[in-house]
Amino acid sequence: MADTKEHVVFFHPDLGIGGAERLVIDAAVGLQNRGHKVTIFTSHCDPAHCFDEARDGTLDVRVRGNSLVPAAFFGRFAILCAILRQVHLILQIALFTEELPKLAPSSFFVDQLSAGIPLLRFLQPRPRVIFYCHFPDKLLAKKGGLLKTLYRGPFDWLESWSTGCSDTIVVNSNFTKSIFSEAFPTLKHREPGVVYPCVDINAGGSVEEVTPLWKNKKVLLSINRFEKKKDVALAIRAFAGLSPKEREDARLVIAGGYDPRVAENVSTYTELCELADSLKLKHATAKTVITAQAMPDDISVLFLHSVPNAFKATLLSTSRLLVYTPLHEHFGIVPLEAMLVGTPVLAANEGGPTETVISGQTGWLRDVTKVQDWTEVMRIALEDGEGEERLREMGKWGRERVIAEFSKEKLAERLETEVKNMKSKSMRPPLMPFAAVILAVGLMGALAAASMVLALKQ
Repeated sequence: MADTKEHVVFFHPDLGIGGAERLVIDAAVGLQNRGHKVTIFTSHCDPAHCFDEARDGTLDVRVRGNSLVPAAFFGRFAILCAILRQVHLILQIALFTEELPKLAPSSFFVDQLSAGIPLLRFLQPRPRVIFYCHFPDKLLAKKGGLLKTLYRGPFDWLESWSTGCSDTIVVNSNFTKSIFSEAFPTLKHREPGVVYPCVDINAGGSVEEVTPLWKNKKVLLSINRFEKKKDVALAIRAFAGLSPKEREDARLVIAGGYDPRVAENVSTYTELCELADSLKLKHATAKTVITAQAMPDDISVLFLHSVPNAFKATLLSTSRLLVYTPLHEHFGIVPLEAMLVGTPVLAANEGGPTETVISGQTGWLRDVTKVQDWTEVMRIALEDGEGEERLREMGKWGRERVIAEFSKEKLAERLETEVKNMKSKSMRPPLMPFAAVILAVGLMGALAAASMVLALKQ
């Protein structure tokens, strides 16, 4: 593939702000920088809530299939709606119009949602399909009663079968790879490749080049979407474990993706505010850079919603420590962003961060059930003198590690190799008769309708 320039068409459900979206953008830009043509199709991309490359013309992003099916019905059935939106998108560009055939793609890159792969292969049989599995959706779905189990059953089967219809499967970490075979027993004969997410190493400056946002504050930073599973509450509890004197010149800044359309974002943010209140931590929320910088010194916890990239970079560069709280994180891109600018990382001692953070060298890995251990690391990060020297040394090691192992160029090179190997395969995974797909979709629709009727009766 290095000698032959390809046209890779990406499919991603919602091109907002998150780890999966960052990977898609980086993969697309990386391949484009290596001379390949890239087009991205998505069902939703809000210019006010997406990464810069998706709106500034760097990438050819096309929003399709978003006019018939909402993102959810009554705040539920998100997976059903996502599948229907993907089907709508594919039908619109491949069947109802000639948009996709005119592009003449050589390969498809599908991630996050595999359901449309069989349809894509049926309508466009020549291009090969690579599926990037961030994490099995069946393991991300919230558990429920018998009705939820019946409702999820067909979707879980469809995820397994449609994933297997891709020509090549890759995952974001060895941790996810270890989970993959357990989640999809029928795909044990398929061994996914590992293509790590990346950061733009050219964007990482040094701490000395950046003016601190609050000259009287030592910043401990948490960056995550406002979702319960990210367990940002751990950072607040650990911060509360510091003595009032230790917190005098410290500030915990909690920033991350926040979409008011998403009920979980709103509820999680509300719960975090209530937790801070219960722990007697004075907090505030800033929605612009100007209001954030004007915060009074007595604000201990500052919430920031969906900060711009430049502001996020400044936060990372001027913080003493990145507090990365998720457990069972599939990979975790923010620790790489922190290490790139010389900021040590405190993360869970399990999951993806164990493949990026070297405990004792580029940061700390700690048990999420031992809040006092997280408090102790915060205490170390706030020390002056020898403590500051230790942080600088860790920052140096972290930056060197990211440049060597997790650059955008490395990501594009590995992905390019996977696509090249995929195209050299003589055999492709078989497709089930299309009538069976129609039957499966019909069954899902019937179960969804039954669930909606029962939900409305409750």
